[in-house]
Amino acid sequence: MQISYQSQASPDVVANEDFVVASERFVVVLDGATDSGLPNGCAHDVAWLARQLGGQLAAVLIEQPALPLREVLRQGIAGTRARHPQCDLENPNSPSSTVAMVREHGGTLDCLTLADSPVVVQTHDGELLELADDRVAHLPAYDRQSVARLRNSDQGFWVAGTRPEAADRALTAAVPLAEVRRFALVTDGVSRLVERYGWGWPRLLDTLEQQGPGAAVAAVREAERAAAPGTFTGKRHDDATAAFGLP
Repeated sequence: MQISYQSQASPDVVANEDFVVASERFVVVLDGATDSGLPNGCAHDVAWLARQLGGQLAAVLIEQPALPLREVLRQGIAGTRARHPQCDLENPNSPSSTVAMVREHGGTLDCLTLADSPVVVQTHDGELLELADDRVAHLPAYDRQSVARLRNSDQGFWVAGTRPEAADRALTAAVPLAEVRRFALVTDGVSRLVERYGWGWPRLLDTLEQQGPGAAVAAVREAERAAAPGTFTGKRHDDATAAFGLP
C-alpha cells in the first residue's frame, strides 16, 4: 500500500498529542485525549501515552501480521500498561487515546476504530464505508466529573489507555482489497471539515489524494480562523492528523 500523512499540533499548544505510525502494510493514527485536569495517578503526559501505544501497536502488527485487530489493540494496551507500572493504572482519568488502524492482510483491508478517529474507505464503485465511533458525542453530560465517570463504560464511551478490555468495544470492518479505491484515517481535528464545515467525505478524500494530507490540515486551519469564536462547541483548534492510503 502507499501511505502518506500529515500531523500538526494545534496552534495554541506546544505538544502534538496525535501520533502516526505506518509501514507499507499498515497505518495507525492516535489522538491522545486532552488531560481533564482531574488527578490521574500517572507520571506521564498524554503525548507520552500516544507515542508508547503507537509503538506497541506497530510492534504487534509487525510480529503478528495475521492477528485480528481487536487482539492487536488488546496487546498494545497491555504492552503500554507494562511501560509504566509505577503509575495508578486503575485511575479512570489515566492518559488515554483514540485509535484508528488499517492493515492489509491476505487480500483484505482490515479496519478498526475506537473513539472519535474515523476510518473512511471508498470502493471503486464509489461506495463509502465510514467506520466511526461516535459514542462520545452522545453522553448525558460533559462536565469533567461526568466524563470521568462515563469513560470506559458501556453507559458512556471507550478509549485506549490502561484497560485492555477496551479492545472488545472497538468497531471493525473488512473490505476486499481488490474493491478498495482509497482510504483515510483522521483525528477529529481533521474530521471537523466534514462534521463542522460542510465538506463531505468525497471532497476530503479528493483533497487528500490530489493535494496531499498537508492540504487538508491547512484547510482545517483556514476554516477554524474563519469561524467566529463561539460558533461551535468544544475546542476552536485541535491537533490535526490525516493519513491517506492507496492499495
